[in-house]
Amino acid sequence: MISATRVAGLSLAAAILLGAGSFSRAHAKPLMIVGLDEKLLWDDDGKPVLSAPGKDQVLIVDLADPENPKIVASLPLKNSVVGPPVNLDIDPTGTVALVADSVDVVKEGDALKQVPDNKIYVIDLKATPPKLAATITGGKQPSGLSFSPDGKMALVANRGDNSISVLSVNGTDVKVADTVSMPDSVAHVTFAPDGKHALVARFPAHKISVLDIAGEKVIYSKIDLPAGQWPYNVAVTPNSKIALTSDNGNAGASDGSVDTASIIDLEAKPPRIIDRVVVGDGPEGLAVSPKGDLAVSVILRGSNMKNAFFHEKNGSVSVLKIDGKKVTKIRDIDVGGLPEAAVFTPDGKYILVGNYLTRDFSILQVDGTNVTDTGKRFQVPGHPASARMEPNQASAR
Repeated sequence: MISATRVAGLSLAAAILLGAGSFSRAHAKPLMIVGLDEKLLWDDDGKPVLSAPGKDQVLIVDLADPENPKIVASLPLKNSVVGPPVNLDIDPTGTVALVADSVDVVKEGDALKQVPDNKIYVIDLKATPPKLAATITGGKQPSGLSFSPDGKMALVANRGDNSISVLSVNGTDVKVADTVSMPDSVAHVTFAPDGKHALVARFPAHKISVLDIAGEKVIYSKIDLPAGQWPYNVAVTPNSKIALTSDNGNAGASDGSVDTASIIDLEAKPPRIIDRVVVGDGPEGLAVSPKGDLAVSVILRGSNMKNAFFHEKNGSVSVLKIDGKKVTKIRDIDVGGLPEAAVFTPDGKYILVGNYLTRDFSILQVDGTNVTDTGKRFQVPGHPASARMEPNQASAR
């Protein structure tokens, strides 16, 4: 007997295959890339419950109609919720994507355990349907990564060996060109839109470090900024004037206390922290609108810890208004269980928030600085651990 859930799963799988067969790059833009992790859940006390690998997927999603997303391809590639939800990205031309395979699950005796991986997958988005073009070996536990504004370089934070991998990118020809050593573990690295600098989240050190970029050379500037506790994620506004962080506060988990977003003045010489904005308990995902007037901080709220005194069934997003260099929290919006990634559509009119436990995306609408929940959910065939959006430059080409 086939259960209703199984029938729904088969129907969705068929829809994915049909969508993949009809994929057209001219039609399917803008694109969102989503990593599904089927290896990790939690018990009521928040302790990990592991499953063997083999069921993870990376989805390519057409957001031409943001209120009705369509899965146009599914690739059987590993992904992990361990680390910030930015372990994948799409280049500015919208033709190639990178996915960092951060953590594997292996058998040790009769038990399963998590171990760092070191693979980076290169996906050809021009293919019909998109396909895996190459697998390269990076550093230990590659995590948050980003493309440069011109798409010719990518930086990958290697959480397990205290380094940044510098990748040269020429279409799907991606190679490790250099490695930049850092003083301690790094969670995420992102470029400023001017392409001259990048920011690194050094979460155990509670610091954001600045990288200088000159051509193909990436140099650790030794400028280290004191963020809030456990900075996990960092994003820069489109005008390169300020950056925001997700200061997780408890090394990747909720603890019942509020946490912060640190505000970095990138025009100051040297750059410095100019403010902290209180958000909620356990911020991880972070996204800035392509219009530069809003950001959202994704809040865990203990939603994967049923027996904790601070447990909430759903997580939330804190909506942050950006006015020059002043950032203010203007509201909180409930989303789903254990929200991770957030993305703005390239026109800034929608925000999609990936909910790991409820296996869906909340779809929020943006009107100026007013953000509301449309009430619609985009169901995905697994647990969305990470997501990134095709950049604004690509949608305008």
